[in-house]
Amino acid sequence: MEKDMTKIFGLRAILEAIDSGQEIEKIYLQKEIQGSLAKALQHKINENNISFSYVPIEKLNKLSKFQNHQGAVAKTSSIQFQDLDELLNKLNDKDTTPLFLLLDQISDVRNLGAILRTAECTGVNAVIVPSHGSAPINADAIKTSAGAAFRLPICKVNHVLDAIYQLKAHDIQIVSITEKTDVPIYDIDFRPPTALVMGSEHKGISTSVLKNSDHKGKLPLSGTIDSLNVSVACGATLYEIVRQRR
Repeated sequence: MEKDMTKIFGLRAILEAIDSGQEIEKIYLQKEIQGSLAKALQHKINENNISFSYVPIEKLNKLSKFQNHQGAVAKTSSIQFQDLDELLNKLNDKDTTPLFLLLDQISDVRNLGAILRTAECTGVNAVIVPSHGSAPINADAIKTSAGAAFRLPICKVNHVLDAIYQLKAHDIQIVSITEKTDVPIYDIDFRPPTALVMGSEHKGISTSVLKNSDHKGKLPLSGTIDSLNVSVACGATLYEIVRQRR
């Protein structure tokens, strides 16, 4: 497994990290912090014997680079990235219909975090991201994901096309969500094993990926704006998959 060192901040994100078994090096809490989430975190700290200290808000502001830390910052060992081949082989041994999410150079960390959160909620088996050209899974992404980044298998690959070839070798259909088609997502059968592809905020899905897709679908738009935010489009499509597979 590959590791990516980081810090996380926000009470709920830290609680999720602890509950998922993530190794926490140290937690910094704002002096005299109050509230139910703060009490829950303090209980988890004591229960798991995690190193912590109370610090002034100025320390937390510095650690979080003035992001909304909610009075808590944690140093965690890492996000652990899964090997795609190993994950595919494990899924072959399970009685499940695989659902993968392949992100083609999503550049905004908050969009990435929101996508991870929805992916975890909709039963995605793994999210696949490229090693280069993608938003980092940093503190902002983890906080936006509400801790889903610690509960959801994430695979890093050198090239998106390589991942597509691997997925196809396991009889997983590739479905790209793009405006470059007239087919609405509701006309696509998502019941077979599926890898859903979402493209970057500015360029969309690359031409080579579209050419290697088994299906291309779009979300219908009735307003004057010609596109949806990628995290919203991803969420709408994932819930269409949930609907079809019920």
